Amino acid sequence: MINSKKAFTMIELIFVIVILGILAAVALPKFAATRTDAQISKGRADISTIRSGIITDRQKRLITGNTKFIEAGNGADQLDAGAGAVGTGPLFGGVLTYSIADSTGSGHWHNLTRPDVNSSTYSYKVGNTSVTFTYTRSNGRFTCSKTTGTQLQKDLCKKLID
Repeated sequence: MINSKKAFTMIELIFVIVILGILAAVALPKFAATRTDAQISKGRADISTIRSGIITDRQKRLITGNTKFIEAGNGADQLDAGAGAVGTGPLFGGVLTYSIADSTGSGHWHNLTRPDVNSSTYSYKVGNTSVTFTYTRSNGRFTCSKTTGTQLQKDLCKKLID
C-alpha cells in the first residue's frame, strides 16, 4: 500500500522562510530611501509653491503702489491694513490658496516662531531631521541656511532648495 501525503515538509517551509527573509532584508532599505526621496520632493514642491505665492503677492502689491513684501507674522502694519500674512492661520495661509497644516511629523511643515511682521521661522522635517527655513520680509526670501547646522541639515537644505 502506497501512502501519499499532500503537504510541505519542514525543510521546504524553512527554505521558503529563509528566502522571504533575504528578500525583506534587501527590499526594506530601498523602501526607506524611497520615503526620504518622496519627502524631499514634496518639500521642494512646497518651497516652490510658497516662493511663487510670495512673488505673486508682491506683484499684486506693486500694481497698487505698495512696495513691501507680504508680512511674516499675524499682525498688519499701516500700509497693509487688513492684508494677510505668510503666517496667517494655517501655515502660509496668506500666500497659498490652500494652506499647509502645521505638524511636527516627518514630511511636514511646522511654524517655529512668529516674532513680528518682518520675519518668521519654519521647519520642514525629512525623516528625523528638521531643516529650518526663514522668511524675511525685507527681501521676500524664503530659504534655509546651507552653512549652519549639522552636516545632514546642510545636505538636506541643499537638496531642498537647489
